[in-house]
Amino acid sequence: MTVNLPLIVLVAIIGYFGIKLMRPPLWLVVLLLLGGFLLADSFIAPAIEGATKTGVDVVNTTTK
Repeated sequence: MTVNLPLIVLVAIIGYFGIKLMRPPLWLVVLLLLGGFLLADSFIAPAIEGATKTGVDVVNTTTK
């Protein structure tokens, strides 16, 4: 059985349970969301994207 789940739904579920279980202060949640939003439109965005792709490639690479 294959389940297709959009990434945003998965992120929302993890975020919901993370906030409920860990109880971070609201200012920290807002700061992290705002910081991520601002970094996504900065000159650092290509470096972040490249590092993310490299990290995913490292994790997905399997040796036999």
